[in-house]
Amino acid sequence: MRSILILTADFGYGHRSTANAIEQALLETHGAECAVEIVNPLDDPRTPAFLRENQEDYDRVVREMPELYKLGYQVSGGALAGSLVKSAWTVMLFNVLREIVRLRQPDIIVSTYPFYQGILSTIFTVERKRIPIIIVVTDLASVHKLWFHPAAELCLVPTEIVRNLALKAGLPPEKVKITGIPVRLDLAKGDRDSASIRKTLGWRPDLFTVLAIGSKRVENLSDSLRILNHSALPLQMVVVTGGDEELFKQLKEKEWHVETQIYNYVTEMGSFLGAGDCVLSKAGGIIVSEALAYGLPMILIDVIPGQETGNAEYVVSGNAGVLAQSPIEVLETMCHWLEKDGLLYRRQAEQARLLGRPRAAYDAAELIWGSLIS
Repeated sequence: MRSILILTADFGYGHRSTANAIEQALLETHGAECAVEIVNPLDDPRTPAFLRENQEDYDRVVREMPELYKLGYQVSGGALAGSLVKSAWTVMLFNVLREIVRLRQPDIIVSTYPFYQGILSTIFTVERKRIPIIIVVTDLASVHKLWFHPAAELCLVPTEIVRNLALKAGLPPEKVKITGIPVRLDLAKGDRDSASIRKTLGWRPDLFTVLAIGSKRVENLSDSLRILNHSALPLQMVVVTGGDEELFKQLKEKEWHVETQIYNYVTEMGSFLGAGDCVLSKAGGIIVSEALAYGLPMILIDVIPGQETGNAEYVVSGNAGVLAQSPIEVLETMCHWLEKDGLLYRRQAEQARLLGRPRAAYDAAELIWGSLIS
């Protein structure tokens, strides 16, 4: 029985979601031969309190101080600052990660967060041992240099853009593989019958369906929904507030003039994506990857400065959606999509399908398994 340790973090949803998808793919394809465990070292009680608490403050910092977040992201990507950041993280997490590895005794380590690779390399040097490390990058274009550590056996990247960044950072070509960002396995199950799924969920099966996905990090969602609510367009809106209790309460109290379903937090997002025609949300790496995997064009209404800038550019440059910087632009996009028998919408949906990688989790799992048994 092989032991696979997946290291992640909970700054946002993407790192954990990627880890979950890889775990599920490994268990589905090789579950009889391996044990998989996901661990977040930042949750360990030995980790400095401010690092544990920073995960909880991430939403607030991103939403209330985006320019400060952007500055920190850019500065930490520089050579000197990057070296200082790596040194600081090594000091703070060396003993935590060493004990995690000693306790689990993994045959291979997968990391979905960029800060662990350097610490693991230092641990292996001190202890004169080596466990293969595989890195899984969780953004589509704008990627922090800390992802590209030479200690990695493989670096699994989402796009050709990120592959080129990895090569530029010095990784050898044979170590860099394009898989896409691993997403929930149900996205790889083949064709979908949107109307049937909508009936099962209690939605109107005959209306163009806008899947609006929010969270505490998403700005501008309420204003975008308001303008669509008064548009008189033949559509229905399905809104998931993603745990934002205040927004959920506000939306439940609104008077809706178009067919609207409001949810707070859902576990069946795969079904929701399968029932939608488009996604209205932020430019997070996971939601973008999931939308593209289902061939759903996107209206991006919020971009976190830094890593999400590249995600938005990837969607727009690939003609798989638009960046709407105001509610009016949201309305304009929807009008353009619905006119002329949906010609523009169908073109962008096709581009989304071409960019999507619904089997990314399975592809990543096979590369991880191949490294494990080689």
